[in-house]
Amino acid sequence: MSRFSVSGAELDIDITGESGFPVVQLHGLTSCVAADRLDLAHDVHGARVIRYDARGHGKSTGRKVPEDYRWEALADDLLQVLDHYFPGEQVYGIGTSMGTGTLLHAALVDRNRFCGLTLSAPPTAWETRAMQGDFYRDTAALIESQGVDAFIALAKDAPRPPALADYPFTEPGVAEDVFPSVFRGAALTDLPDREDIAQITVPALVLPWSDDPGHPLSTAESLTSIMPNATMSVAHNPTERDAWRGLVRDHVARVTVAG
Repeated sequence: MSRFSVSGAELDIDITGESGFPVVQLHGLTSCVAADRLDLAHDVHGARVIRYDARGHGKSTGRKVPEDYRWEALADDLLQVLDHYFPGEQVYGIGTSMGTGTLLHAALVDRNRFCGLTLSAPPTAWETRAMQGDFYRDTAALIESQGVDAFIALAKDAPRPPALADYPFTEPGVAEDVFPSVFRGAALTDLPDREDIAQITVPALVLPWSDDPGHPLSTAESLTSIMPNATMSVAHNPTERDAWRGLVRDHVARVTVAG
């Protein structure tokens, strides 16, 4: 583990592998490296893999500034991490939910940084984002008035997508003092415009799961149709979700050999 400073935060960095192709993996909102059960880079061998807690998550620090948690800001953090640990190298990016949003923004800021992408559990975007933003703002207000335990109680009772049916409930990896800001920042952000995403031409593997309003198939289907070199595999159950690791391993291998 190491620490890396960005504006307003210190990121907790985990690096595995001493040689091989560079890979970065990003977790979702309220998760962290330690709680990321999906871990799609798990079966990617012969690579240098960076995983880190996004600002305000896990062991990374953060400020009570909602704008710090917009995907554009997290993309800037990501590019700084890559410039420091993988200077001048193309990287394969893996992201889940918030991590998917971060990767798409970063790929448009630095057009040559990524050789390929895995975009899992794409979040609400465009037409579906406004309602999700209302949910995040309401949740921030709940935490401020009743504490994070009230949010956890609601989250435990919330329906779960079939693909995650075998995962036990994981408590959020965000400190209570920044939690409202993290949610308000998520409410302020969205994926890049469709016209911009169409300019991301690197091979992309889109991995949605079904029956989750917070991660609707509509976003994944749009990304797959918009991006000129994208394929999609939907997980309807834990078995299909577990197959994702092999899909990611094979996709990374194809992309890095081709590169």
